[in-house]
Amino acid sequence: MLTEHERRKAAEALAAAESARSPIPPLTETFEGITAVDAYEIQLVGIRNRIAAGERVRGHKVGLSSPVMQQMMGVDEPDYGHLLSTMELSEDVPVPVGLYCVPRVEVEIGFVLGAPLPGEECTVDDVRAATERVVPALELIDSRIVDWRIAIADTIADNASSAGYVIGAGRPIGDLVLRDVQAQLTDDTGELLATGRGDAVLGDPAESVAWLARTVARFGVRLEAGHLILPGSCTRAVDVAPGRTYTADFTGLGPVSLTFTH
Repeated sequence: MLTEHERRKAAEALAAAESARSPIPPLTETFEGITAVDAYEIQLVGIRNRIAAGERVRGHKVGLSSPVMQQMMGVDEPDYGHLLSTMELSEDVPVPVGLYCVPRVEVEIGFVLGAPLPGEECTVDDVRAATERVVPALELIDSRIVDWRIAIADTIADNASSAGYVIGAGRPIGDLVLRDVQAQLTDDTGELLATGRGDAVLGDPAESVAWLARTVARFGVRLEAGHLILPGSCTRAVDVAPGRTYTADFTGLGPVSLTFTH
């Protein structure tokens, strides 16, 4: 376990790396003995600092929601991070790649909550009942750790590698079977970059949201009405390049796009 001073120092290093677009060595190499608990505390230090500077929490994201990614990281459950107001992106406004370290996009089925979720007893049925609409989403991820050389504590501390997001209009959840939703990611050359299904996310993206509600409840946090929840990617992450537009298209939900510039 780290001291409070070490946690603050780690949070400051991550913030400086993000500001300067200059990745730092893995925290797991710099801070001997860092744990997942330390990492979440480091994440919270960073989030509190950003809120104090005027940013607002718009929701949360879940990472490592596929068995393959969990196995790669040597963990048996997902992780999570915060979505902030400064991370909101628009389909109509190109995103400068130079604002990030090594950006990538992920394809997600987003949940916009119309009512708060219960905490430690939250179920998939609760999630479906509280969801105002499900939306096509692209998450922009980035790592403030050099060369994406991350262990689980690195990505947790780095706000689960969050950087930005864009969502489409979506639709009420109704009778939509989320695990059967097909997703594909293409660019403006027409190249098919990745494909996936909703069941790649813990078997059902709504289960990922329920996991998140149960997990954050341990820390006194509730997922509120109006929040956006990104439950994890249906596909592999794809590196982005300036001059390209990336479009995620989902059966039953429609498309959403992001364009990148230098």
